[in-house]
Amino acid sequence: MVQLALPKIECTEFRENYGKFVAEPMEKGFGVILGNSVRRVLLSSLRGAAVASVLIDGITQEFSTIPNMKEDVTEFLMNVRDIRIRPLSDSADSGKMTLNVKGRMDVHASDIAVISPPNFEIVNPDLYLCTLDSDAKLNVEFNIKVDKGYQPASANDNVGIIVTSGGTSKEISIDAIYSPVVRANYSIESGGPGQGAGKERLILEIWTDGTIDPVQAIGESASILVEQFGCFTGLARTIAEKEEAEAWQKSIPSDVYNMPLEKLNLSTHTYNSLRRGGITSTGQLLEKGLDGLMSLGGFGVKSREEVEVALKELGVELTGAPLEKDKKKKERVKDTGSEGDNE
Repeated sequence: MVQLALPKIECTEFRENYGKFVAEPMEKGFGVILGNSVRRVLLSSLRGAAVASVLIDGITQEFSTIPNMKEDVTEFLMNVRDIRIRPLSDSADSGKMTLNVKGRMDVHASDIAVISPPNFEIVNPDLYLCTLDSDAKLNVEFNIKVDKGYQPASANDNVGIIVTSGGTSKEISIDAIYSPVVRANYSIESGGPGQGAGKERLILEIWTDGTIDPVQAIGESASILVEQFGCFTGLARTIAEKEEAEAWQKSIPSDVYNMPLEKLNLSTHTYNSLRRGGITSTGQLLEKGLDGLMSLGGFGVKSREEVEVALKELGVELTGAPLEKDKKKKERVKDTGSEGDNE
């Protein structure tokens, strides 16, 4: 296998919501491959939190006006869409925020009093939401979801009419921007003299919304790509194992392979042990292999001997299925390697 140059990555500029990264030296053509791949993942596949819908006391649709509030509902929702929320836990997938204010005031995101459960954090508390006069009263419930990318509002997501303290209300869906990355660019430059001659330099710039820093964003994107590309690295082995399993299966007569377990005339104890292990046919029994059968509860030496005799009468032997053999082979290689390391 040809060994390609592995670039060194350096963060040349860093702020809370901006990062500039340089990777070099890079083989010709790999700047575009890696730069474009990382950029697309940054913009589409990182999880983030956003307000997905709101419930405003006394409001049933987004084209209404709220008494004693300068903005109408549409303007208010557009401001709400810009609230940036950071999940404080990897297990967080939804939550609620509550806003209860009254009287003359400018309302900001910092006036949102309750977040439940408390595993979400507003990172732009100074965000302006609306202006109320002296007689105004505003009660709003925000529904938070964790997802990725951008999802437009859907009327189908709205629930029915709800009776609240402010009268009849209806949950209103809004456009949700989940992606924590606002912008991502990359550029390619020719490598310098010396070891960089004939190679490339990849420059990545990342802007985030403050809920994630650029270093974390590029790390998560790379992890996603490694996981996805990992599916291809074992392709040849997977195909070979599949072909071996199919050849092994074809070597057994179909009437024997598909024979129900009941026709083997096994003892009740052995039969029940196999059934508890999910085995209902001769083919499944053979696929399980000798070691697999011996791991079943209640399946001991006598049961093994009984099964071996029954299969011998059908002209087949209870050995190891292809997957079981491959597992043993890997274990032997692993053990050999371990012994070598200890010498």
